[in-house]
Order: sequence, then C-alpha cells, then structure tokens
Amino acid sequence: MQKIQILWADDEIDLLKPHILFLKAKNYDITTVNNGYDAVEEIRNNSNYDIVFLDENMPSMSGLDALDQIKDLKPNLPVVMITKSEEESIMENAIGSKIADYLIKPVNPNQILLAIKRILDNKRLISEKTTADYQQDFRNIGMAFNDKLSANEWAELYAKIVNWEIKLQQSDDSSMKEVFDAQKAEANTEFSKFIAKNYMGWFHEHQDESPVMSHNLLQKKLLPILKKEDKTPVFFLLIDNLRLDQFRVIEPIVSELFRLVQDETYYAILPTSTEFARNSLFAGMLPTHINQRYPQKLFNDQEEEHSRNQHEEFFLNEQLKRYNLASIKTSYNKITNLDAGKDLIDKIHKLFDNQLNVIVYNFVDMLSHARTEMKVIKELAEDEAAYRSLTKSWFEHSPLFEIIKRIAEKPSTIVITTDHGSVRVQNPVRIIGDRQTSTNLRYKEGRNLNYQDRDVFTVKNPAKVFLPENHVSSTYAFATTNQFFVYPNNYNHYVGMYKDTFQHGGISLEEIIVPYAVFEKK
Repeated sequence: MQKIQILWADDEIDLLKPHILFLKAKNYDITTVNNGYDAVEEIRNNSNYDIVFLDENMPSMSGLDALDQIKDLKPNLPVVMITKSEEESIMENAIGSKIADYLIKPVNPNQILLAIKRILDNKRLISEKTTADYQQDFRNIGMAFNDKLSANEWAELYAKIVNWEIKLQQSDDSSMKEVFDAQKAEANTEFSKFIAKNYMGWFHEHQDESPVMSHNLLQKKLLPILKKEDKTPVFFLLIDNLRLDQFRVIEPIVSELFRLVQDETYYAILPTSTEFARNSLFAGMLPTHINQRYPQKLFNDQEEEHSRNQHEEFFLNEQLKRYNLASIKTSYNKITNLDAGKDLIDKIHKLFDNQLNVIVYNFVDMLSHARTEMKVIKELAEDEAAYRSLTKSWFEHSPLFEIIKRIAEKPSTIVITTDHGSVRVQNPVRIIGDRQTSTNLRYKEGRNLNYQDRDVFTVKNPAKVFLPENHVSSTYAFATTNQFFVYPNNYNHYVGMYKDTFQHGGISLEEIIVPYAVFEKK
C-alpha cells in the first residue's frame, strides 16, 4: 500500500522533530520546509502530496498567503492550518479559504495523527464501521422475516432497510452490498406474501389491523392539523412517485429550513398507480366508492388513462365538506412543467392567506418514465444509488425547492408525502389478455388473463378490495417483487425495453410503503 505523503511547512520545523519521527513511525512520508515560498514550490513540483500542514505565522510569506497560492495550484488538496493565534478573523479567513481543519499551537503528535485520519481516512473508517454495524444487524433483520409482522412492523423494518441501503452506499465493500441486495430481495418476497395474505382482510374482518392507507390518509393525518386552534397556513406537498429512499436524501435539505416534527409512512392502495392511489387519497374513498358517488369523475371507459386525474381538487373539496371543513380557505396547484413551477414561486406569498394549500408536483414520475424512454437518463440513473442522487440533484435546483424556501420565510407547516413509489423491475412474466386489458407493466386488469408465474397476486373478485370491474369477469393480476408483465408478441423486444426500469402499480416495499412527513416553521 502506498504511503501517505505529507508536506509540513513551519519556520520552526526543527523544533517539531519529535512530531515528524512519531508520524514516520506510523508509516507516513513527511517532507518539511521552513517557509511559505518553499511550500508553494513543493506543491507546484510535486503532485503526490495527500495533505499539507501549514503554519499560519511564517515570515515573508504568511500561511494564509501560501494557502491562497496552494489552492490555486491544487484546489482539492486538504490543508490544515496551524496557528498560535485564536483571533476569530484569522480563522474566518482560513475557513473561507477552504481549509480542511485548523489546530492551535502547541500541538501534540496525537492531534496531528487525528487530523490526518479524520481528513484522509474518514471515508474508510466510516465504511468499515458501517459494514461492521450492518453485519451485526443482518441477523436481526433476517430473523424478523420469520416473525408474524404487523403492517406497522413491516413499515418499521422497511425504514431500517432504507437507512442501511443509504449508509452502505458509502461503503467500498462490494461483497457486503451484494449481501444487502440479497436481503432486500428476500424482504420484498416476504412482504409480497404478507400483502397477498392480509390485504383483503384490511377492508373486512381485520380492519383493526389495517395501516393508514391512501383512502384514509387525509382523514387521519392532515385533517387533525387543520382542526387545531392554531391556524398557521398548511402547505400539503405531494411529490408524485416519491419513494422512501428518495425522501430520505431530500429530508436533510428541507430540515435546514424547517423542524421535522413527524416522520412516518403509510400504505398506498393497490394498484399503486396514480389513477387509483392519488384519487383515493384526495377523495378519502376507495375506488369503488368514488365510482358509486361520482360516476362521471373516475374510471370512465370514455376517458383516457392519462386524463383520469383531472378531478383531484374536486375530490379534495368534497372530502373537506364531509368533515365539516368546507369553510376553510384552500388553494390547489398542480405543477407539471418548469414554467408552472416558476409561476408558483412568484405567487407563493398570496397563498399565506389560505389555511390549506395543496401543491401536487409531477416530476419524479416523469423522471422514471424518461429513464425508460431516454438512454442518457438511464445511464445517469443506472442503479438505486444513482436514482437517489439524481432525485436529490433535481430537488436542489428545482422550482420546488425555491417554493419551499419562500414558504420558510413565514410561520407555516409543510406536509411532504406522495401517492405511491416505484420499483426497479428485472424479471419478466409472460401474460396473455385481450385488447381491453390495461397497459400498466406492474398490474393487469381484464378478462381471461393467462400467466404462469405462481408469485403473481390475483384478485378474481375486485369488489372484495373495492376495485372497479370494467367487465363482468374482470380480474386484477399484480406483479410482485421486481416482476413486470410482458405479452408474448415481440417478447424479447419489450423485455429489453423495460428491464431495469422503474415501474409502479404492483406489490413491493418500494411502491406501497411511502413517506408522510410534517415540518414546522415557527
């Protein structure tokens, strides 16, 4: 293993010989100079240095002046400033020049060693600690699969899995990542069995075991906030198709502006698609009940699938009426493109006159579709970690984040949630249906569906789970884990097109267990 190369510049370097010998005994290579000019020349002529220790108070060229020139030559080279002075202005200047750390004289050898490890070995140490901690928790997670978990316990387990996934992303241990991927796949298999066994019961004989779901989310979570005496404006922000892991990477950004007061999840109904889950969320009803009460508003055979979310504001207002909240001032904004987002930034100040402001932001779903259709997006988000990174990058530079920053200028409450998540599909399942069979890759609704995979979850009596029956013999088939449905015609072409894309509509932890968080700004 190549030794770490250290440059140490100090006009009293001879007095630091014990420190130099200590570091050499720890297998570091040390080059010493006694002035700023020589330090700059060393950096100019030697590209192998890993870290620089720089005395702040040297004659002729000060440490701060040398720092400026070193950073011009090597902007990413870590520099540790060593100073006798504790003057705040000096430290502010140094920190503003992007030093990696600073130490106050007199320094001891262990301080120097700790600074090196903190700066250069930080990633390795974190990686090793994370891997060791996951190894300890691996058995606990595996044993949990064998327990009879409740819906809420599955949600807690999935939250733990997501946290490990994000932590292990920083690890260099590829074998441990493979172990984690296998355990996550096993979790999804067991969760799919759990849904198949319990889903119908949540609407009938086992309602007391049901988690919070799409159709009662607002009733149980949002409406109690609106009924409080405190009439601080509430901004209900629904980011479509936002998975729990994606929320985890944007949560710290929002938390810099707001205080996180509620960090929960809820269960999206089946199918985990926008036309079902989001309509149920805003209507406060299951799909069959929506059809019965508003027959012209949903699942009308004359409507195209993409137009079945045109009545969300109507459904929301109807739900508010049912719970005696029709008198509160509300607004509803659906953002489907960049210009609409920018327009909302300009008028956000007007929304503080309302008690409830709903903002539906359609981007993540468009991102998943673009990833399917555009090779460049697929390459940018080639795996789960890259998909999270792309989501975070979009969020930081989006009108949505600017909207949130504007909201943070006044006392307010923000709710961030979604309608469903998505899963990265890998395994094709052949299915046969007639021309009226639905087109979604993760679920099919139609007559005489024919497939062979025994892991597909089938609902032959849709009324039992309050799903509309477009035909007398309608059946719903749901892909589980990482499956996706493909017709036999031109099979290989469509497998190649859709394999390794993010889809929704079926049964997986990623699609069903989704975030619900409340932030406050006082």
